[in-house]
Amino acid sequence: MSTRRDFLKGMGLTTAGLALNPVQNVFANTMTSAQTAAVKTEKVKIAYIGIGNRGEQNINEFAKTNMVDVVALCDVDLDGKQCQKVLNMYPNAKRFRDFRKLFEEYADHFDAVAASVPDHIHFFVAMMALKYKKHIYLEKPMIRTFQEAELLMEMARRNPTVATQVGNQGHSEANYFQFKAWMEAGIIKDVTAVTAHMNNSRRWHAYDPDMIKMPEGEDIPKNMDYDTWHGGVRYHNYSKLYHQGDWRSWYDFGMGALGDWGAHILDTVHEFLQLGLPYEINMLYANKHNEFFYPYSSTILFRFGARGNMPPCDVTWYDGVDNLPPLPPGYGESELGADIPASNQGEYTKQKINPGKIIYSKDLIFKGASHGSTLSIIPKEKAEEMKDKLPKVPKSPSNHYVNFLRACQGTEKTRSPFEINGVLSQVFCLGVIAQRLNTQLFFDPRNKVFTNNDFANSMLAGMPPRRGWEDFYKI
Repeated sequence: MSTRRDFLKGMGLTTAGLALNPVQNVFANTMTSAQTAAVKTEKVKIAYIGIGNRGEQNINEFAKTNMVDVVALCDVDLDGKQCQKVLNMYPNAKRFRDFRKLFEEYADHFDAVAASVPDHIHFFVAMMALKYKKHIYLEKPMIRTFQEAELLMEMARRNPTVATQVGNQGHSEANYFQFKAWMEAGIIKDVTAVTAHMNNSRRWHAYDPDMIKMPEGEDIPKNMDYDTWHGGVRYHNYSKLYHQGDWRSWYDFGMGALGDWGAHILDTVHEFLQLGLPYEINMLYANKHNEFFYPYSSTILFRFGARGNMPPCDVTWYDGVDNLPPLPPGYGESELGADIPASNQGEYTKQKINPGKIIYSKDLIFKGASHGSTLSIIPKEKAEEMKDKLPKVPKSPSNHYVNFLRACQGTEKTRSPFEINGVLSQVFCLGVIAQRLNTQLFFDPRNKVFTNNDFANSMLAGMPPRRGWEDFYKI
C-alpha cells in the first residue's frame, strides 16, 4: 500500500520537520523610513475568488480598509443571485468563472487574491497563487487533506516574499493578544487538558445516515461552471445538497464542524501552547456514523506530548447539538463568541452551551468563547483573586484584513500564515480521518505516519486528483 512517505519521496520533499520549523521573519522591514511611508499609501490591487455569501462578507471587510483596488472578480456561478451584489459594487472589474484563467490571463493586473471558496478547492487556488507569486488571503480551513498542507507550507517557504493569511479572524483580535500576554506573564502555564466544543445547530444537517450512494443528480444552474467547482476532486452529479455552503457536511468536499469551527476555537491554544501534531487521535463517540457525511455528533480526543517545559496535553473536541461537554464547577454562563459572521445555513443563536473552550492548567481554569473572544478565569472568586496579577494586554495594531494588506505592502507580518495555520489544519485532517474510520489512531508526529492503520496512512494524501489537475501537486 502506498503511504504518505512514498508520496513525498516521489515528489522530492523531505518528511521530518516540515511543519514544525519556527516561522521565519519573512517580512522583516529593510526599507528606509521614506520608502516605508511611500508603500503604505499604495493600494493593493486585488482579485476576489468566490464572491457570494462568505465571499461577499470578506469583500465588504476589505472595502472598509480603503487599502484595495479591486481589479477582478471570479466565481463559478456568476449568474447566481448570491453574486449580484458584489458584481454591482465593482462593475468595471474583469470577470472570470475559472480561477485558472484568472491567473493565466490576468495575473499581470493584480498583486493579491482573496479566496472564499469551498474547502475542497482551497488547495488548488492557494497553490496557483503561490506559483504566480501572488499574496493570498484564504478562508479557513486552509486545506482538506494532510498532504495538501505539507505542499502549501513548503511552497510558502520557497516564496518568502509572498504574504499568506488564513481567515481565522480571531488571530488578529483580543483573544490572540491576551493569550500571548498571559502566557508570557506565566498566568497560562502547565496546561494539561483543553475541552473544545461546537454545539450550535448552525452547521448541522439531516441527511439519511443509511444512504448507500451520493444524492441523485439534478439540473446544474444555468451558466454555472460546475466542472471547475470540483477542482481536482472526483466529479459528482450536481445536487443542491452540495451548493451554497451545504458542501461542508460531505467528506468529499468539506471538513465538517471540526475544520469549520476548530480554526476559531483552538487557534490560539494550538499556537501558543506549541502543540504541533498529536500522537493519538481517538474517536470516543460518533452518532450516526456513515461513509458519506460527518456524524450528527462526535467526540474526538487528541493527545499531544510534552513540549520543552510544557507537560503533555489532551484536547477533547465535542460537536453536535446533543453532545454537550462536561463543565467545571463555577463555569457560569456560556458566552457568545465575538464577531461570528452570518451564514446562509441559518443565523447564530445563543444556546445553553455556545461554541468555545475550557482550558485546564495546574493551578487555574480558563473559559473562552470562539473567534476573537477573550478568556476569563473561573470560578469568579478565583478571577477576583487574580485580577491584580494580570498583565496589561496590548491592543491589536490591525485587524485580520489590514494585517494581510500591510503584509502585502511589506510593513507587517501576517499572524496566521500558512506556516503556522498549516499545522493546525493538519490536526483537523487527522481528526477527520478518525471520524471517517471511527476508530483510535496512533500517529508518529516526527515521521508523520500512522503506526497502527494502513488505511489511515493512505488517507493522508486523499484520493488521486482528477485528470488535468495533477500539476497542482508538483512543487
